[in-house]
Amino acid sequence: MSRFRFPVGRLPDEALLSGLAGGDPELAVSFVRRFQHRVFGVAIAVTGDPQLAEDIAQQTFERAWRHAQIYDSRRGSVTTWLTTIAHNLAIDAVRSRRPEPVAPEDLDAILGVVSETPEQHALADEASSRLRAAVAELPPEQGRALVLAGIYGMTAQQVADRERIPLGTAKTRIRTAMGKLRTALAAPSVRRGDHAQ
Repeated sequence: MSRFRFPVGRLPDEALLSGLAGGDPELAVSFVRRFQHRVFGVAIAVTGDPQLAEDIAQQTFERAWRHAQIYDSRRGSVTTWLTTIAHNLAIDAVRSRRPEPVAPEDLDAILGVVSETPEQHALADEASSRLRAAVAELPPEQGRALVLAGIYGMTAQQVADRERIPLGTAKTRIRTAMGKLRTALAAPSVRRGDHAQ
């Protein structure tokens, strides 16, 4: 039974973070439970690798525990602070794992991992699910251009060189893919399983 007067799950984010920093096991568990889906969602969106995303999520909570005392609510919410940590760790992991360019034939598999993982159904974050679904609906050439530019940080010229297409075509694919994503994410949510296969 909780020693608090009301459910721990109703405590503010800052109180849970303080409990994490202070080593309170009940508050630490509640902190992780509250944010685990969101942190994992950020990591999987950046890496496309469920195992790596799990590692990044664990590192995120370890870093939050070590640095909780420097959190400043004037600079943003706990959610923003934590997801920024997860995003930065995920970007670093992708960069360190990709010293060589990705082969275009491997990008189709990466897009499949992003859109069809079992974790997709477990994630509570609706935005992450909708983003993966929107990426999966893109034509393959636009999806590859978007992943190369958005996840791997390639310039339009690098995308053009990698895909062996003119620079203008690469820019168009990236711009068109981004426009389709914006439209899809602005539209009302579609229930899982209602979209065409």
